[in-house]
Amino acid sequence: MVSDQASGRAPPGAGRLQNIAERAAGLQSMLLEDWAGEVAGSTYLEEKLRIPRSTLHRWQRRGEVVALRKGGRKHVFPLAQFVDGRPVLGISDVLSAIANPRLAWFWLTRPAPELNGRVPIEMLREDMVADVVRAARTVS
Repeated sequence: MVSDQASGRAPPGAGRLQNIAERAAGLQSMLLEDWAGEVAGSTYLEEKLRIPRSTLHRWQRRGEVVALRKGGRKHVFPLAQFVDGRPVLGISDVLSAIANPRLAWFWLTRPAPELNGRVPIEMLREDMVADVVRAARTVS
């Protein structure tokens, strides 16, 4: 049996990830809000959603929320990932599969062919975690 590497074929899902990476490459030149949707810093999240900064930063360190770098050191957090002041289930699994937070959020917020054109973050908000995580693993 010939391995995919020896045959010169890319493993399944590799082309899809490259496509996501190519599409996401232009994100650096776009305003964050133009492609990521509504985002907020830790002050807003503490005041409006009552998420203490310490909790938010702990989630960030543990890979339980998507944190997008804005400027030199500041991070902002896409609001669509929160339900009732907590990150939706499955975010950490998606970040484990797609380690780059920008790439992961880009994938989460676009219709995914692996999910029959459904938007992964919407599916997570509907508790369809297993389907989304399985799809994220196919593109990573």
